[in-house]
Amino acid sequence: MSTVTSPTAPSSSSAERNGTRVAADDLTIRPLRHPWRWISGAAVLFLVAIFIHAIATNKKLDFAAIGQYLFSPRILSGLVLTIVLTILAMVISTLLAILIAAMRMSKNPVMQAVSAVYIWAFRGTPLLVQVVLWGYLGLLFDRLGIGVPFTSIMFWSMPTNLLVTPFIAGLLALTLNQAAYSAEIVRSGMLSVDSGQREAAASLGMTPVRTFRRILLPQAMRVIIPPMGNEFISMLKNTSLLSVIAVLEIYTVATQISAQNLKQIELLIVVSLWYLLLTSLLAIPQHYLEKYFGRGVAGASEKRAKTPGTTDGETDAAQAAGDGAKEGQR
Repeated sequence: MSTVTSPTAPSSSSAERNGTRVAADDLTIRPLRHPWRWISGAAVLFLVAIFIHAIATNKKLDFAAIGQYLFSPRILSGLVLTIVLTILAMVISTLLAILIAAMRMSKNPVMQAVSAVYIWAFRGTPLLVQVVLWGYLGLLFDRLGIGVPFTSIMFWSMPTNLLVTPFIAGLLALTLNQAAYSAEIVRSGMLSVDSGQREAAASLGMTPVRTFRRILLPQAMRVIIPPMGNEFISMLKNTSLLSVIAVLEIYTVATQISAQNLKQIELLIVVSLWYLLLTSLLAIPQHYLEKYFGRGVAGASEKRAKTPGTTDGETDAAQAAGDGAKEGQR
């Protein structure tokens, strides 16, 4: 806390007060006051109070309708579909992202080029455009099937509109788009691990797969988890874009209901309340995952600080070698 002394204290151990010398220990210490901090806080609270009053006393807002549709079966069914879409899209896109990141980091130029083009294409176009393209795939291909490439031989085929339903189209759009972003997050996490860890693991005879699973991935997760948690929350909200291809998630259902009873604002508030609840719940596992993969970091930092002449890379390599030795003993 910033403090001031009264009277102004000189650099010596005593000060002049009313013509007499006063010891430094007898000086009165007063905390520095911040009047504008309190004034700005009061102004913000005043504006918040105005907003709450304007909403609470608005006669055009039907609060009864909000309570009526908050737990409506149609809204709840849309909520369940939203959760299912979010979980499926995140799980599949994460697996695909790991594969794309591995291709991007490989020494094979073809793999590098394919993964780079994939990320460039899906990150360079709006998600809404991709959703519409997958929704209208039937306009491009009448039938989809399995056959011999470059010939007319087909073993099995099916009309595109029956195979790629609005749910499948929406899932494809969300998954493929998210995989491009997640791949860069995974790659940045892998690059954050010091190269000395790989060398230490290789010197112990660990295979690349075991090195990835036991040495690199646990450390990279500390970097990957926070942005992936944000992507999970973004995915939850991006499901509302599927309303353009008639996927019956919560926003689409709310739009359909409001088109019948003209309660657009009330239904938007209902949808917002559910989104806020879900994003709040998703923040809980993210917190515990960050805590789990970050365990021991503070202790290692303190240990490095107490060990003179030891750099971070040397300590990490030594730790990786120790972990590898334990793995070899298993």
